[in-house]
Formats: sequence, structure tokens, C-alpha cells
Amino acid sequence: MKWRGSASYPWLLGILSGGLLLLFVVSLAIGTVPIPLSDVFTTLMGGTPTKPTWSAIIWQFRLPRSLTAMLAGSALAISGLQLQTLFHNPLAGPFVLGISSGASLGVAIVVLASQQLGVLYGDINIITAACIGAASVAVLVIVTARIVQSAIALLVLGLMFGYATGAVVNILLQLSSAQQVQQFVIWTFGSFGGVTWAQLPLMASGVVIGSAIAFITTTALNVILLGDTQARSLGVSLNRLRFLVLLSSSILAGVVTAFCGPIAFLGVAVPHLCRGVLQTSDVRWLLPSATIVGAGLALVADLLSQVLVRSSVLPLNSVTALIGTPILIWVILRNQIRH
Repeated sequence: MKWRGSASYPWLLGILSGGLLLLFVVSLAIGTVPIPLSDVFTTLMGGTPTKPTWSAIIWQFRLPRSLTAMLAGSALAISGLQLQTLFHNPLAGPFVLGISSGASLGVAIVVLASQQLGVLYGDINIITAACIGAASVAVLVIVTARIVQSAIALLVLGLMFGYATGAVVNILLQLSSAQQVQQFVIWTFGSFGGVTWAQLPLMASGVVIGSAIAFITTTALNVILLGDTQARSLGVSLNRLRFLVLLSSSILAGVVTAFCGPIAFLGVAVPHLCRGVLQTSDVRWLLPSATIVGAGLALVADLLSQVLVRSSVLPLNSVTALIGTPILIWVILRNQIRH
């Protein structure tokens, strides 16, 4: 464990919060239609911008998109931090337990049903199916966690669940038409732009519940950094901790996947960024910093997906991969150099 005086942490969190606020405002100004920052502030304060259409762009499109990105980034970062701490694995992420694959299975079933049974599918059906699929795998993992004592064994079982559901998805897609396959593939690209104002409270509720559970586990997660044996001797119930972490991670990753598609790399990369900035393993400080940095990095990825190519919007997962891959390479190389 690497600790240092905590006096500077509130200042660092304040700086990170200020940076997130700046990114949020910039996200409302940048896009296919540039809007001056002064008009952004005027609109947010209830005034009328220079061009009335800018108000509609901000309120109907950019504001819900930016809020969705912040919620999703925070949720994935918190989930990733918990799993990396619990499994003592720097490469563990929120989708390692097969939750993303479960959501994909739900969407694939809807796609196939629309062809075979003549069922109409839309955003609501896809979100519902993704939620049910993610929740099904999450329940399976949580039940397994009460039986399996080894964290490594549970991690392997999670990967197996993911492979199994992924195989079923591929079989279902093989039976679908080209049009339905295209619909599914577009969903797998990931996007923060598909969540409406009506859906946003439901997504926010899931993120708040999952985050609240995560903050309850901070003390126990700090103790488990000393090792499972030491944690038991200090009175930590590993089964209870494992259950709470898996429940929290499942809710967070499941909600994000259902509403935004499978967003990769953020959950793995953000905790390492936070450890590098704060230079500590104290989960009490890493958790709030991951919440802020995750939200900010999601905003950056969303902005890059919109501005890198002027004629179109890039797939969000491609952008997060471009951001996350260098971070993961840096982590692996740093660990090799240290050893």
C-alpha cells in the first residue's frame, strides 16, 4: 500500500472538480454547431441566446448527453475501482464479470424476436432487454459469490459467464437478418446521445444506488488491501464485502450498458489515473476522485467522438479504446519496471 499525508487530497479533489465543471460547460458549447460560452451561460440561466435555436440545441440535445456521459463515466470508474481492489488485479474492470455480455444477450434476443415473431423494437425495448440481460448475469454472479470463497476463482467464473453469453449472442445474430445485425452492431458502438430527459432520472437513480453501496464498502476495501488473511483477522467479512462489491458493480455497469451500450476501457483506465494523480491506495480518497475523473474522461471521449471527424460522429468505444489503451500499456510497463 502506498500512502502519503492526506492534507493535499481535498485540494486535488477541488482542482479535479473545477476541471470537470469546465469540461461540462465546454461540452455544451462544442459540437457540429459551435455555441459561444457566453450564450451557453445565458441559456443555462434561463435567458435567450443570440440565436434562439441554440437554446433548443443545448436543452434538448447537449445537456442530457453531457449529463449521461458524466453519470456513465462515474459509474464505470467506481465499478472498476471496486473490482480492482477486491480482486487485487490492476486489469479488472466492470465487464469482467460478464455483465456487458448479459446486456448484449438481452439486446440480441430482442433483435431476433423482432424478425422471427414480428415484434417491433425500439429504444425502450432495447434498454429493457439490456437491463434484464445484465441483471440476470449479475444475479448469477452474486449467487455464485456466496458459494465461491476464492476471489480469483470468482473472477474466472465471471469471465466464463461472459464467454458463454457472448457465444449465445453470436448464435442469435447468425440467425438474424442483415438489418437486425446492423441495429445490434450500432448499439455495441456505445453512445451517450440516446438517453432522453424522460429516461435520465431512471439511469441516475441506478447510478446513485450503486454508488451509495460502493461508498459503504470503502473501509473494508482499504483493509482488504492488506491481504485476505489480515482482513479476516481484523474482522472483515469477505463474503459480505464480496457480495456488496458485486452488487454495486453489477448495478453500475448494468445500468450504463443498458442505456449507453457496452462502454469499454473507462472502468479499467480511470482508477489507474486516480492512483497516479493522488499517489495513494486509500479507497476513501480514490473513490471520490474516480467519480470525478470518470465523469471528466467520459466527457472528453464524447467530445472527441464528435469533433475528430467533421462529417460524422465516431463510435464512442473506438475513442475510449484510443484513450484507455495507452493508460493500460503504461500501467503494465510501470509494473514490469518496478519488478
